[in-house]
Amino acid sequence: MKKETHPKYYKDIQITCSCGAVYIAGSTKETLKTELCSACHPFYTGQSKLIDAAGRVDRFNARRQAKTTLNQKLEEEKKEKKGKLIEERLEHLVEEKKTTAVKTAKAKTKKTTTKKA
Repeated sequence: MKKETHPKYYKDIQITCSCGAVYIAGSTKETLKTELCSACHPFYTGQSKLIDAAGRVDRFNARRQAKTTLNQKLEEEKKEKKGKLIEERLEHLVEEKKTTAVKTAKAKTKKTTTKKA
């Protein structure tokens, strides 16, 4: 076999977790650092813990919050537009009623004047 083809193996290295737990094992690296271990992983502890990988949860919550505020603004604008449309429609109906009332009054006066003659 060729010499120096395999990496150097360290028998006793320290594996450090973000929770503070330290384990001794063998590896080709001198030290290892992990984010989760059996002491802090939700599967082993039974506690529900939100594991945030590179701020994904924060970004998701920010997007969700932005969408809800946008939807609220859109709903308010729809209500305002609907209210304006209703008001315009009512004004239009009132104007139609006035013009029909004027037309019927004129027609009645014409009928009464034709009957007198």
